Amino acid sequence: MINSIDSIQIHFNSDNLWVVNLTLSLVMFGVALDIKVSDFTNLLKSPKPVIVGVISQFILIPLVTFLMIILINPYPSVALGMVMVAACPGGNISNFMTKLAGGNAALSVSLTAFASLAALIMTPLNFAIWGSFYAPTKEILKSVQVSPTEVARFVLLILGIPLILGMVIKNYHPNFASKASRVLKPVSIIIFLSFIAGAFYNNLDIFMEHIHYVFFLVIAHNTLLLLTGFYFARLNKLSYLDQKTLSIETGIQNSGLGLLLVFSFFDGLGGMALLVAFWAIWDIASGLLIAYFWSEKTVKDKR
Repeated sequence: MINSIDSIQIHFNSDNLWVVNLTLSLVMFGVALDIKVSDFTNLLKSPKPVIVGVISQFILIPLVTFLMIILINPYPSVALGMVMVAACPGGNISNFMTKLAGGNAALSVSLTAFASLAALIMTPLNFAIWGSFYAPTKEILKSVQVSPTEVARFVLLILGIPLILGMVIKNYHPNFASKASRVLKPVSIIIFLSFIAGAFYNNLDIFMEHIHYVFFLVIAHNTLLLLTGFYFARLNKLSYLDQKTLSIETGIQNSGLGLLLVFSFFDGLGGMALLVAFWAIWDIASGLLIAYFWSEKTVKDKR
C-alpha cells in the first residue's frame, strides 16, 4: 500500500493550479458582494450562532478529525489529508446549499465571511498543530518543512483579498454589487464545479484503481462533521434553521483550497492528494443531498 498510494501521480499541473486559484478567488469575491459591513454589526447584537459556528469550524472539526485518525489509524499521508480538510474553512458553495435546505442564509453568509478571515490564521495554525500531534504525520511535516506563514499568505491571496475587495464594492457601490452578484455567484460556482468534474474525468483511471483506500473514510469523515455541526448547534439550543445551517457549514469544507495547498506545498503527495480530491467531489454531493432532503422535509411540514 505504501508504494502504491504515495506513488500516485494525479494529473494536475501548474496551469491547473492557476485556474483553481482564480476560480476559488472568483467564488469568494461573488460571495463577498453580498456581505455588508452591517452584517457584522448586526451579528454583534446576537452573536451566539456565529460564536457556536466558529467554535464548531475551527475547534471541533480538527478535534473530531484527530480523534477519528487515532481510532482508525490510516496511512500517514491519508491522515494528513484529513487534517488538511479539517483545517480549511467552510466551502463557499455552502451558502447555496443552506438556501436550498431552508436554513439561515444570512448566518451562512456571515459565517463564510468570519471563517474566511479567521482562516488566514486558523488554517495554517490548525494544520501545523494537529498535524504534529499525530506522530506519523509529524514526520511528513518535518520532511516537507511547511511554513505556516507561507500557508497564511496563500490563504490571504485566495480568500482574504477577494473577500475584502467584494465587501468594499458592496459598501460603496451596492447597486452594482447586487447586480454583479446575481451573475457572478452562479457563474463562478458552475465554473468551479465544471473544473472539478473535468479534473475527475482526467484522473478517472487513477480514481478507479485507488479510490478504495479513501472512499469509505471520506464518507465517514464527512458524515461525522455534518452530525457534529448539527448536534453542537442543538446542544447550544440554537433554532432548527441554525442547526441545519451549522451542519452544512461544518460538514462542507473548502476542499478546493485544501487541494491547492496539497499541490502547492506537498507536490501532490499521493495519499493526501487522493483523499482531498475525493473530498472535493464527495462533499458537494453530500451537501446537495442533505440540502435537498431538508428542502423536501420543509415542504412536507408546511402541508
